[in-house]
Amino acid sequence: MEKTPYPPEFDSISSTGPASATEIRTPEIGDWRHGVPTLCGALATLRELRATDAPSLLASMSTEEVKRSISPPPSTVEGFEKFVAWTHRERAAGRCVCFAVVPHGSDTAVGLFQLRSLEPDFGTSEWGFALAREYWGTGLFGEGAELVVDFAFEVIGAHRLEARAAFKNNRGNGALKKLGAVQECVLPRSFLRDGE
Repeated sequence: MEKTPYPPEFDSISSTGPASATEIRTPEIGDWRHGVPTLCGALATLRELRATDAPSLLASMSTEEVKRSISPPPSTVEGFEKFVAWTHRERAAGRCVCFAVVPHGSDTAVGLFQLRSLEPDFGTSEWGFALAREYWGTGLFGEGAELVVDFAFEVIGAHRLEARAAFKNNRGNGALKKLGAVQECVLPRSFLRDGE
């Protein structure tokens, strides 16, 4: 999730309030603008983000191993609560869909998959991902990625799916290649991390 499409100033702007548990429902799969459908695999469930995911997302996204390959995530629980509320607004507007990755046997979000429209109606879409370090190499990413890719093409109607990965993110680039992604170009200076 090298280029996250949310404002990094979430840690300093006032909140309109986090999404409450009473706002969460499981819609029909084609009704994604009204709520993210739940996608189930053998290892994990992908579901809509909840405000209660903020502490686990902060813990998952704040480790050095994860942070070095993604845009800077919010640095507080409140920042992640604002991010969750933002994803709900973006989904309702038809611009972005964000899934929480929840391993089976748990209710704790350990990662994210995002899809965002680069042109009207998601014809060309960009996707990103981040997963807690302790779940790397477990198959959780591959399974979740297949669910999200299928959702993008079969439900949202994307014709093209793009991903931007930091050049030095060998693990992320390798995972994308395993899924069949093809590198088309290198975008110099398109991802700023720690002044580099």
